[in-house]
Amino acid sequence: MKLELLDLAIGDLIEGYHFYERQEVGLGTYFLDTLYSDIDSLRIFGGIHRKAHKNLHRALSKRFPFAIYYTLESETVRVRSIVDCRRNPSWIRQHLGNA
Repeated sequence: MKLELLDLAIGDLIEGYHFYERQEVGLGTYFLDTLYSDIDSLRIFGGIHRKAHKNLHRALSKRFPFAIYYTLESETVRVRSIVDCRRNPSWIRQHLGNA
């Protein structure tokens, strides 16, 4: 299966990187490595996750409190947004409306 990261998801990753890098130098890089590994696993497991918001599947990161929202279209997993699960639920819904 092919993977495609949309602009909103890339922006979410950059924001997460900066947040964790401010906590401790090097933690932002670990965050990106972990999330890219979680995203890459969607090549195999894409489509098995429940739909959590409209037509968006939600996969949870294994190490960080982040959710990966994606759609499955033909043989392509489109990662639409990557959200910090600690955010306000109304903010998350609004953010996913842009996905």
